[in-house]
Amino acid sequence: MGERLRNWAGNIEFNAARVHRPGSVEQVQEIVAATEKVRVLGTGHSFNTIADTDADLVSVAGLPADIRIDADGGTVSVAGGVRYGELARKLDAEGYALHNLGSLPHISVAGAVATGTHGSGVRLGNLATAVAGVDIVAGSGELVSLRRGDPEFDGAVVALGALGVVVRVTLDIQPRYQISQHVYERLPRAQLDAHWDEIASAGYSVSLFTGWHGDTVDQVWVKRRDEDAPAPPELFGAVAAPGKRHPIAVMSPEHCTEQGGVPGPWHERLPHFKLEFTPSSGEELQSEYFVARADAVAAFAAVERVRDLVTPALQISEIRTIAEDALWLSPHFGRDSVALHFTWVPNLDLVLRAVDALEEALAPYAPRPHWGKVFRSAPAYPRGRDFAALAARMDPAGAFRNAFVERHLAAE
Repeated sequence: MGERLRNWAGNIEFNAARVHRPGSVEQVQEIVAATEKVRVLGTGHSFNTIADTDADLVSVAGLPADIRIDADGGTVSVAGGVRYGELARKLDAEGYALHNLGSLPHISVAGAVATGTHGSGVRLGNLATAVAGVDIVAGSGELVSLRRGDPEFDGAVVALGALGVVVRVTLDIQPRYQISQHVYERLPRAQLDAHWDEIASAGYSVSLFTGWHGDTVDQVWVKRRDEDAPAPPELFGAVAAPGKRHPIAVMSPEHCTEQGGVPGPWHERLPHFKLEFTPSSGEELQSEYFVARADAVAAFAAVERVRDLVTPALQISEIRTIAEDALWLSPHFGRDSVALHFTWVPNLDLVLRAVDALEEALAPYAPRPHWGKVFRSAPAYPRGRDFAALAARMDPAGAFRNAFVERHLAAE
């Protein structure tokens, strides 16, 4: 047995017989060409077996970052293993920015893209929607490049690692901008239902944190661009926090990004946590479900109906929004979405009871789970059969399939 690795949360021990840490794309090609079964590992920030294998595991963390900005084309090209926080600092230093970031800046570009990871904003697509091109080492070891507009491009972006090793990603960029962040507390629950669209649209990016435990929402984090309207002193009955806050009230806000309306660079405000700090590693599990944004209020009520099963396992829940896209396996394919995120205690039995209750309660609203988190069942996707056909063409021997991929491709 080779090197034993665990994921970021520590709940998954990978079964890989061999772990490879290539230092070049050529080495990735050699490894893939010489192996029958292989999976890819980024930062390991997933909570299920999506990256697991009992054969060869390839870490892309050691590939040279090689960040290339194309000012004329409005893009940046970066190695797949680079973390968003590192890319963001480089872009900002050169006068550029991305359209959005996730709540953690520690995740790798390729891993986040492959699972449809997102930030928040009613007009903002998930992180994968910024992808303009991907370079993939396919099952034969051949390097395949796909660009936006190619017939199969929309199937190759959110791809679960099923098409090959994504060694390079090209992303859209824009001029850098500033963000100010305000936190409001104790939003009356009735106001959320009555003014959901207005609250979700109160800033460039909006996140709500709740324990589903009463008639108020704990916190609303509103991130505004420098050109947005000034922040109001109250938000539908929620009051401005008098000091810095952590999403979980009992935890220190020391490592959270700056609040209180102090303007700062986009990459130091859009995430909830600073790059220098790795929050909660080994101390949590996560689940997340996406429903149509139009069904948000009904979905909130559905969660509340099962909160007796949810709250014993819950640390905090976050509500965000994501604009629709056309990426075949994106959880936001074809519909503006609301994300219901659950940060759980590290007790799998409690978590699975909560997950079962949530999936049943949300079933009328066709929930789609986050591909990298804890869930029991996933729906068929409208372009799922097309993706299965693409995977068969790019990886006819099934080198990149594992039990996770097989299960979800079989459902299509």
